[in-house]
Parts: sequence; C-alpha cells; structure tokens
Amino acid sequence: MAAQESSTNSARGVFGITGIDTDEEEESSLVRKHLTLVVLSQHGRLGLCFYDNKDSSLHYMLDTSDDHELHLLARVLQEVNPHVIITSAKQEHCMTRFLQQLDYKPEIVTYPYVDFDLKVSKQRLLSAHLPFLPVSISEREKMAYLSSCISFDSPLMLRTVGALLKCLDRRRVGVELEDSSVGVPILQFHAYTLKGIICIDHDTYSVLQIFKSELHPSVYKLHSGEKEGLSLYGILNRCKCKFGSRLLRQWFLRPTQDLAVLHRRQEVIRFFASPQNSDALSTLQSLLRNISNIPMLLRRMSLSHTRVSNWQSLYKTVYSAVCIRDKVRNLPQSIQLFRDISEGLSDDLNYIASLINRIVDFEASIAENRFTIRANVHPAIDEKKRKMMGLSDFLTDVARRELEQLDTRVTSCCVIYIPLIGFLLSLPRLPSMVEKEDFEIQGLDFMFLSEDRLHYRSQRTKELDSLLGDLHCDIRVIVLIASDVKVLDLIAELDCLMAMSSASQEYGYTSPKLTNHKRITVMEARHPLLELCSPVFVPNSFRSLDSQGRVKVITGPNSSGKSIYLKQVGLIVFMALIGSDVPAKEAEVGLVDGIYTRMQSRESVSVGLSTFMIDLNQMAQALNSSTGNSLVLIDEFGKGTNTVDGLSLLAASISHWLKKAAVDVPHVLIATNFHSLLQLGLLPSSVQTLETAVDGDELVFLYQLKEGICQSSYAANIATLAGLPPSLVQRGVEVKMCKHTGEKPNNLDLDDKDLDLQRFLKEELLPSAGELLNHT
Repeated sequence: MAAQESSTNSARGVFGITGIDTDEEEESSLVRKHLTLVVLSQHGRLGLCFYDNKDSSLHYMLDTSDDHELHLLARVLQEVNPHVIITSAKQEHCMTRFLQQLDYKPEIVTYPYVDFDLKVSKQRLLSAHLPFLPVSISEREKMAYLSSCISFDSPLMLRTVGALLKCLDRRRVGVELEDSSVGVPILQFHAYTLKGIICIDHDTYSVLQIFKSELHPSVYKLHSGEKEGLSLYGILNRCKCKFGSRLLRQWFLRPTQDLAVLHRRQEVIRFFASPQNSDALSTLQSLLRNISNIPMLLRRMSLSHTRVSNWQSLYKTVYSAVCIRDKVRNLPQSIQLFRDISEGLSDDLNYIASLINRIVDFEASIAENRFTIRANVHPAIDEKKRKMMGLSDFLTDVARRELEQLDTRVTSCCVIYIPLIGFLLSLPRLPSMVEKEDFEIQGLDFMFLSEDRLHYRSQRTKELDSLLGDLHCDIRVIVLIASDVKVLDLIAELDCLMAMSSASQEYGYTSPKLTNHKRITVMEARHPLLELCSPVFVPNSFRSLDSQGRVKVITGPNSSGKSIYLKQVGLIVFMALIGSDVPAKEAEVGLVDGIYTRMQSRESVSVGLSTFMIDLNQMAQALNSSTGNSLVLIDEFGKGTNTVDGLSLLAASISHWLKKAAVDVPHVLIATNFHSLLQLGLLPSSVQTLETAVDGDELVFLYQLKEGICQSSYAANIATLAGLPPSLVQRGVEVKMCKHTGEKPNNLDLDDKDLDLQRFLKEELLPSAGELLNHT
C-alpha cells in the first residue's frame, strides 16, 4: 500500500505540480536575491562583474579608469550592494584598504591569482551553462555568440568573469538542491555602466528622502522585513507590474545626463499626462497588471520546476503584450517609445500565445492539480503521456521487484520521482542505521536521508530515468521563443513612464525644460512630499544663473523652512534628471553632474566616527568633488563644534567657492543661523531669508523667501512654542540682553551644589560670547 501511495505522488512529481500558487508566492519561495560581485584592480584600471540569481543574469562592466581611492568602485557597490565580494589574493594595497573600510560588511572572499587567468576565464565562459543555446552548438559557434553578448576587449573584466563562474559552480548558487550535473544557469548578459550617471551618495538619497524603508506592518511579510515609506520613489511608483517597479528603482539609482534618454521619457509622460489620453492610459495600465516576472518564470522553466500557474502567467503575459502592442500602434508613432513597441513586439508573440494555448490544457491541469498537455500535440509527447497513465501500477511493480532483492530486515519500499534528480528507491530507516556508514547497501547508491527515509539509486531507477526522462524538455522550446528580453524592457519602460504620468497629473506637476546650460530656474517650486502632508504649502522660487548668483545663503529662525527649501530644490533637480515632471509652475534645469549635501548626520555609532567628523567628511566631499555643473546643499554646517570654530569653517568654505572662476562655481545653497557672517563681510550678494512676523509675543512663520538677512533667530519665541517653562525662557532673554550690553546678569538663585553652574555661566559663557562679538 505504501508503494502504491508513493507511486501516485511520484507521478505528480514528474510534472513538478504542487498546486496553483500566485506569482508573489512563487517569487518569494523559489529563491532569495543574492548578488555575487567579482572585482579586479590593476594599475588604475578596474574590471568587475556580478551575478544576480534573482533572474540568473550576469552583469559586466568594461575596464574603466579609477583613482587610488577607488571612488568609482564605491559608486558601484552603493548601487549593486552585493552580498559577496570576490577579489584576487594578489591585489593592490588600495583594494585591501578599500575593502577594510567599507561601511557595510558583505562576505569578502579572496581567490588565488591563478583563478583570474585570462585563458582559463575564457574557457570557463565557453563551458558556462547557457540554457538558451542548443546542446549541439560547437565551441566555435558558442564563442561567436558570446562575443556578441560580452566584450572580449576588456581583459580585467574577462578575468573577473572567470573567477565568478568558478564561484557559482563551487557554491552551486541557486541550484544547491539540484543534481550535480545541473549547472548554474546564465539566462542573460547585461552591460553595466556608470557613464553619464549623476553622482549622488547614500547620505543624499537619505536626507532628500528619495527612498525610505520602513518595517512592514503585515505579519505575513515579516520575511521581507521592510516596505517603502513616504518617499519620492513611493509617490511616483504607480507601476502595475513588478518588472516596471524594478526598472523605475534603477532609474532612481541612475539619474542621467543623457538628454536623448530624458527627452524620450518626457515626451511619453507629457502624452499620458494630458487628460484627453486618460482612456489609453487606463487601458494600458489594466493590461500591464497581467505582465509577470518573466525572468523568474524562465529560471523555473529552465530548471524544469514548472507549475500550471507558471504556464498560465506566461500565457497571460504574452497575450497581454500582444494587446499592448496593438493598442500602442494606434497611438502617435512620432513618439519614439511607441514606435519601438510597435516594431519591437513582433507578430511572433501571437504565435507564442496560440502555441501555449494549443499545447497546455489549462482546464485539465487545474482540475487534476497537475500539468497536462493537450492530445495530438506531438506523437512523442502522446507516447510519454500514455506511459504516464499506467505509471502508478508500473512503479508499484518495480518497487515489489526491488524489495525481493533487499535485506530481509527491509519490510517495505517504494519508488518516487524528484524533478531533475530522477527516480529513487525510498526505504524506511532501520533502528540499527545510526551512522552514515550504516546507510550503505550493496548494489545501491545512497543519495540522501529525509524524515527517517533513505533514498537510493538502483540499476532499475537509472533505467527508468532513461526510459521516461523529463517531459518538460520536450516543450522547453516555447520558453526559449518567449525569452526576448527586449520585449520585456520596452513594456517595463512604458509602465514606468505611465506611472510617472499618473503622478504628474494627480499632483499638478509640470514638464521641465532640460538644457546644457549651467543654470537652474524654478518658479513657484514645491516640496513633493511635504505638500502631501501639509494642508497649506507656500511655494518659493529658485534661480541660479550661468555665471552669477550661484552661491546663495538662506537665513531665518529655526522652523522657518530653510531645510525644506534646500531639499525641495534638490528633489526637483533630481526629478528632472530621471525624466519626471516636477512640482513647480515652470522650470529650466541644466544637467548637473552631482548632488552633494551636508544636511543630516548618519548614526555615528554604526560608522565609528563622531558626528562632527561625519559632517566634515560630507563637507569635504562637496568641496573636493563638486564642479561647475554640481548642486551643493549645505544645512547648518558648523553646529557640531564651538561657535567660533564652526563659524570660521563655514566662512572659509564660502570663501573657497567665491574665489573660484565663475565657470567652476557650483550651484550652492547654504542655510545657516550664523548671522555674524554678515558682519564678517563674507556673504555673497545673494542673501535671502524666510520671512517671519511677530504678532505681540507670538512668532508667525510666513515661509516666504525674500531678499535680505534675518536680524534675529527668535530663539525665545521658538522656545515658547516648543513648550519650555516661561521662567526659563525669560531668564534666557535676560542673559541675552546682558550679552549685548556687556553687563553681568543677576546672580541665579542656586543652591550650593549649583555653584559650579553659576561660575560657568559668569566666567565661561559670557566671556566667550564677548570674544565672539569682538571678532565680528
């Protein structure tokens, strides 16, 4: 009876059916994202590649120049965020130092230099498991194909590819549970480049709230740990398929200076943002909901882990792609993306959709909870189906004959089938079988132990593998036909641009004018996040010309909106450089090469640096790396040390930029409460303040930017608003007045234990304040 039951289960196992699951369940249960990056640096050149087992893709970067500090590699790691970094044991000192100083701690592995040998690397590439190539392809033909996918003119990169392939085979990445004959699949090759990408570091992404991760509130998604909170990405991501959301995130990580790319995106956004095209927008977005994660489906199918739901998803995806193409063909073909979709999504898609529908019996598959092929598709497949119909009785008979040959202590056995591993003999574990050596049975090859059952290969199970094989291999050609990545890229691009169009229409954004000039002009700008949280938002303009007024100092009391103003300028420039519309009445944005900030310190405990040292590092990055095409945002720099030192460093920084030639001065916005900068005569001509008004004892924030300098920080008023005790606030006002008049304040009514505080106020605080006044 046990043999009969297991035989039935094995018949289901032939087809890999365990039920009908959703795409999300399949994606989360199949494989966790794991990135392995291999890097090699020699004589100022950098070569690298990485493997993403999420979609079985190999990404490579052509050999590129890098400085001794490996800043380019730092940008790559920031974007890729690999789990494993592999490099050569024979490496330059700069690489060793760089890896030791990483903020996060990936697994770092060193391979012998011989593993990076160029000749060996090419041979490993030729031997790589590429499921989309015919098995009968010759080595010469394979090399010709590979040369069209990956450049052979970058020796460092090729060496890293060889080491990466060795790592994948050694660790069995993604195929840990498969038979040793199954290689790690590579389904796609992608060139990776940072050329023309805007330089934005992690701190800038954080302070501008471009991304914001939060713990996920759902107990059913605790494995993911986080979700997107209130962020720019969160409000613009209206994508209807995961493939589109993933591409949109890549755009956010790669703001570009390529005007052709940006104009291509803008013309699509403008089209769909128009109310008259809302019907086309809604129709296409409803079709996009049926587009599944094709790389995941291809990976599962390439490993024969196919479920009925996989074929359903593939069919719906291809059918929806055909409908999207037909709909787009009715839209203006003067728009480049529409033209590319019309031409790129060929009529082969119709054939693929009809072929899947003709081969897969979806109704029978769902009813029987197993994968079912329609009759009369192919004589060989019909023959295998006939054999499978009697498989249960046949396997029971095989198990009975095997049992006759076994030790009499074994009272039962059954034959099971595991996809890609094949047919196995399953025996109960005897009490005497304690150590692994006890599992050995003459004439059987031990495979593994699972739930007190031992699994073996026998001569008969090997014959079954040859006789029945794997049914999916006969229809895998469908997957190969459907693996046109270009189709998916075009659909994902359309999804991203329609998502940004929807946001633009809802929030009242406008299309910015992008130019090569070194000027930024934004009229009536708004903060894209704060305006969603505040019932009333006061817009402000920003203007930085080609050669004048490029360094601006913003003053104003605390809570007057200085930081918000800086951030909204940074966000608007960022949005323009990903092709998005912006929250403003009108805007002209010159192509900046980087956005640098000193606005908010990271957690100092995690990086092992003091808060002020982190501030200095951020300021140094802005001073040393910014160019005449950069945007620099500085908020309250110098507050982390004593007043005189902080003021001096800020004044020196402003002086550094003002002494530069006009063409080399970046767009600089500085928010500060150091009003003494005015007396020092170091402020530029462009000084602005956020307007406030005092109504009796009440301070009113108007949030309106105007020319001039703030004459008071209004600390007492803000302290009152914050809820400090009135007596404390009054004492602060008295001390402030004494500071200005040079008089000593009245003695505080202190106990003996507070005499040290009294002495400090009289002997330390007031003389320091007087010294500052003398300096200013």
